[in-house]
Amino acid sequence: MSLEALRRNPMMAYLIDALAQGTDIGHYGRLTVAMVGQYFMQPDELVNLLSQDRDVDEAKARALVKQVTERRYSPPTRERILEWQAKQEFPLCPDTNDPNACNVYHDLEFPDDMYEHIEEYRGQQTAAVQP
Repeated sequence: MSLEALRRNPMMAYLIDALAQGTDIGHYGRLTVAMVGQYFMQPDELVNLLSQDRDVDEAKARALVKQVTERRYSPPTRERILEWQAKQEFPLCPDTNDPNACNVYHDLEFPDDMYEHIEEYRGQQTAAVQP
């Protein structure tokens, strides 16, 4: 798995290119890159990528990667990305008119255990709500 695999999703390619230019992609941009990138990159590679953001040093990037991986954050849905985008200046989703744009589940193939983790979490949520 690699950075090139992440580029299969146009939004991720857009965020990676912005980071390469030193752009501040905002908290939610960095969170999105970390949440998705953890399934395609080694932690140190992800830290190096996030550290390209002019608003992030290595310690801040490492703390974000650690938080995301330890808590096993699942990649955000398109709807969540659009919610986050409304909360910051930098646009996460460059094409909001395309219903498949910014849907990382549409373009990227995640490991099976990630999908199993999501199902397990949903099962726990359902059980917690039921009397």
